[in-house]
Amino acid sequence: MKAIPSVMMRGGTSRGLYFRREDLPADQDGIAEILLSAMGSYDPTQIDGVGGATSLTSKVAIVGPSPETDIDIDYLFAQVGTRDPIVDFAPTCGNMLAGVGPFAIESGMIAAMDEETTIRIRSVNTGAIIEARIQTPNNQVTYEGDTAIDGVPGTAAPVILNFCDAIGSKTGALFPTGKHSEIIDGVEVSLVDATMPAMILRAQDIGKTGYETARELDEDRMTFARLESMRREAGIRMGLNDVSESVVPKIMLVAPPRNGGTVTSRYLVPDRTHAAHAVTGAVTLTHCVATSGTVTESVIEAPLALPAEIQIEHPSGVLGILLNKSTAGVIRTARRLFAGEVYVQDRLTPRRKAA
Repeated sequence: MKAIPSVMMRGGTSRGLYFRREDLPADQDGIAEILLSAMGSYDPTQIDGVGGATSLTSKVAIVGPSPETDIDIDYLFAQVGTRDPIVDFAPTCGNMLAGVGPFAIESGMIAAMDEETTIRIRSVNTGAIIEARIQTPNNQVTYEGDTAIDGVPGTAAPVILNFCDAIGSKTGALFPTGKHSEIIDGVEVSLVDATMPAMILRAQDIGKTGYETARELDEDRMTFARLESMRREAGIRMGLNDVSESVVPKIMLVAPPRNGGTVTSRYLVPDRTHAAHAVTGAVTLTHCVATSGTVTESVIEAPLALPAEIQIEHPSGVLGILLNKSTAGVIRTARRLFAGEVYVQDRLTPRRKAA
């Protein structure tokens, strides 16, 4: 057994382990072996690890100083499988990102300023740059505050995340195919890339309302099978090649808002429905909503003029994104749950998905 320093944190509506980059192997295969053992992903229950047996609670953030002169911290995200012993380094996670700044400060990588500390973070997975503002009264991270986010009980200190130049995170273009909408398997879709590549379609076009609960959608495996086939075709069209063993691109089902928001969304991860909504997916969706000729044009009440606050209704409530021409801002919260060492051992050779 090997002990590795780590911290368990909630970031936004996700939870996972945070590691210092220096405490892990240099190669991704070596990292994957450690993460699979730490999370217990050799069994779907993750009974022999600290994972929570859901995609939202089987995540890892790997954090270290950045070699870039204008960047403070590098953040490598890993999605650790729950059904199969696979580690995917292709996507990023905007919710886990909320814990990166506090972790970096409390690990001694960044000196805290009085009242508020601003940190420039690079997503290693996508290359995106995010400016994070952390509450640090008396030069210390505070997790206590009055900010509430849907999908998390109680309140906490706000973590403000501004995504800079998010367009074309993986493909180099907002619309990788050059089209604002196109047809896959007889269904109109928009293929969009802004922080997270995604295939966006109207729920009604596949026989859904868009207001189903996560459980109701998850029970319809025939629809998921069809969407997976469409997603693989979308991956090819977006230049991502064979995505059969990757969670990118993601899938979003959209519908008109019902509770005063801008749009309703169901976010697939992609073989299950997100209990709330991914932040990175929300940034991508807002760019789609703000562009004419996309599938979202018929489900929003009126065209948007930037800057705009876009409210996304999801299964657990509402997620707000402030979108302008160069940045997309969101407020999240985070909480440190425990710190210490996680014990790991090699068991099987993992299947890894390269960044």
